[in-house]
Amino acid sequence: MEKKYHGRCLCGEVTYVAVGPPVVVAQCHCEECRRLSGTGHTVGAMFSSDAVFLSGKLSQFSYLSDNRSQVTKAFCADCGSPIYGKNTRIPNHLTLSLGTMDDAEGLDIEVVIFERDKQHWDQLGKDVISFATQPDWKPEG
Repeated sequence: MEKKYHGRCLCGEVTYVAVGPPVVVAQCHCEECRRLSGTGHTVGAMFSSDAVFLSGKLSQFSYLSDNRSQVTKAFCADCGSPIYGKNTRIPNHLTLSLGTMDDAEGLDIEVVIFERDKQHWDQLGKDVISFATQPDWKPEG
């Protein structure tokens, strides 16, 4: 039996199931992905379009990439969670946002793309303090 990956947006309006192993799991640092995520990168798992079953109301935004392919990003129409991206250079495939998966166990980043665009602040130094949960912290002042 093939593995199934279930996912949803923040509000639960959009849900999906992806069947089978992904083609690739990638972290991307391009400017568009940084702006999409509001962070330094995105992480996505690419599946054949035939292996992804979506439900719910999506909104889309398309743009022309530097290499002249059309990229389309799909979001939940209600909460704005990024659900998938697709690119005309890779037809019949969708890249699902890994952060929307209920359980991404076993899906490890295999490649990093647009490493040249990685921001200096998108890497943790050895002096960064880490908390297991939300800390009871208030800024001074």
